[in-house]
Parts: sequence; C-alpha cells; structure tokens
Amino acid sequence: MSEFAAARAHMIESQLRPNKLTDERVLAAFGRIRRELFVPEPLRPVAYIDEDLPLGGGRYLMEPMVAARLIQAAAIARSETVLVVGAGYEAAVISVLARKVVALEEDAELARRARAALVDHAIASVQTVEGPLRHGHRPRAPYDAILFAGAVVATPAEIVEQLAEGGRLLAVERPGGGIGHATLTKRTGGTLIRRVIFDAATPLLPSFVPPPVFIF
Repeated sequence: MSEFAAARAHMIESQLRPNKLTDERVLAAFGRIRRELFVPEPLRPVAYIDEDLPLGGGRYLMEPMVAARLIQAAAIARSETVLVVGAGYEAAVISVLARKVVALEEDAELARRARAALVDHAIASVQTVEGPLRHGHRPRAPYDAILFAGAVVATPAEIVEQLAEGGRLLAVERPGGGIGHATLTKRTGGTLIRRVIFDAATPLLPSFVPPPVFIF
C-alpha cells in the first residue's frame, strides 16, 4: 500500500467512521478519490489530516469529516445531477455517487487543478465550468442536489432557485463570523424546509463574504 493510500484508509477509519459516517457508498467514494491531487504540491504530505487546507487566494479544501457529512446528508442517488459550488475534491467524490456533476469555479488556477485531477482519475462525469460562484450555473439547472465547498454567510436566493423539486442543498452557514452551522435545505411541494445538522468551523468562501460596512 502506498503512503497516500494508507493515509486515505486511515482518514476513513479514524476521521469519518467515528463521526457518524455510516453510508458505505459515501465511505467507498472517499476511498476512491486521491485527495492529495487537489491541493498544492507542498501540502500533499498532509492532504489527509483533519483540517481545512489552504489552496491559495483565501480558499480552503474542507476538512474531510465536514465534507463527508455534508455529502452523506445530501443522500445522492445514482440517477441525479449535482451542482458543486467550488470545483475540486468534493465534485470528484460526488461523481462516484451521482450521474452528472457540474463543478463551478471562478478561480482559473483552481479550475485547472481540478480538471487535471479529474483526468488523473479518468472521471468523465464532472463538467468543470468557470463563472462567478455567487450566481450558480443556470444552464444545467434544476439540480437534484447542490453543495457548497466552503462556508457562506447566507445561501444566495439565486442559487436556491436552481434546486429541483425534491432537491437538497447543503452548506455551512456562518452569518455572524463565529462557529458555522451545516444546514440541509429541501424543496418539497414548492416549500423550502431547512434544518441544522451539525456545527462546523469551515472557512468562508471569499465570494460570499459581505463587503465591510463603514459607519460615518
């Protein structure tokens, strides 16, 4: 077993299973994807630690346990199409579970890295598209599930509108800048039902940080 394969197995057994990860499909998906390919090369030796890893430009790769619990809560079926806001590792993992994944990215370097890693995995079911994260990706909407690969102050209505009937939206929301709350939002009968599923200190996606307010 290679060093990275051993680290991946350890991540599953020491970080995921002990933290309410019970869906064997999700665990198998995390076991198939080489997390080290989605981080800058100097960080590859620590790619599997239980921390958020800096990707540059204020962006982070989510802690494995948080990503896994969000994906598990999405309950993705093999026939479904998923939007991942922030291209990369999570999109690759979800590709094992879903029919089609749209990975939206606005940072050209992160998009390039994601595409290269997907090629290395021979994954053809992920479409990496470049555009502003705040707007989602309407051309492929509606989506059966939407996942944010980082925290947001609040989920933009424009992205919520891209959720299909019966769809699930997963995001860590940090409205006050303190501890975040991983939330599951479902569209049922045209109504949105939202609940908090766990706490998380996931870093905010820079595109979803409100501009400072100056008081004179």
